[in-house]
Amino acid sequence: MSEQASATGAAAGEVSTGAILVVEDEPGIVDFLDRGLASYGFEVTTALDGIAGTEKALTKQFDLVVLDLMLPGRSGLEVLATIRESKPTLPVIALTARGEVDDRVAGLEAGFVDYVTKPFALRELAARIRVHLRVAAGGAATRLTGGDVELDLLRREVRRAGEAVRLSSTEFELLSYLIRNSGRVLSREQILRAVWGYDYDPGTNVVDVYVGYLRRKLARPGSPVPIVTVRTVGYRFDAGG
Repeated sequence: MSEQASATGAAAGEVSTGAILVVEDEPGIVDFLDRGLASYGFEVTTALDGIAGTEKALTKQFDLVVLDLMLPGRSGLEVLATIRESKPTLPVIALTARGEVDDRVAGLEAGFVDYVTKPFALRELAARIRVHLRVAAGGAATRLTGGDVELDLLRREVRRAGEAVRLSSTEFELLSYLIRNSGRVLSREQILRAVWGYDYDPGTNVVDVYVGYLRRKLARPGSPVPIVTVRTVGYRFDAGG
């Protein structure tokens, strides 16, 4: 399987760089990820339980962590909480057999930047890793501004007209995506894929629910909420407010 992944990555020119920590307790998956991600150019370190994973994440330098939720020693959520305290900007991707929407939302709320369910395609995981590495290295821009709304991407803080706004992790990611695309009409499908990381499900209203959360938290007397509904299509962030 790893040889096939290597050939696919080489054929597509998808050679990557970055130090990746994989914390996973199933030896077969560990070997697959170790060999497969290395074939894409990543430098891979592995840990087989939550205790070893926590120690390596805190004592060594990594660009991204791929973390299973169900681990011996310490759960994935416990490992994530410890990483967030010491290295709040380190991207962590959840790897799990749980694929329900509620599980995904809970994981994103806890601080994962993405959510990959088993079984998964190695090429897709490698692509997701590259995206988050680009975001993390994206450099100079540590703040986003849309009208009177300001986001500090490192401290993950939000202010509107100078007043602090407390957002959950998912609300922050949603607002960040909307501001990055300020003035553009974004469909629910685009938003769901970009923020939650999975394809559109016509049975879910999670995008609408979270837009509602944002609107309530950004509301200020005498100042219109800058998130505009575009009927039958989706939403637009209006920086002009």
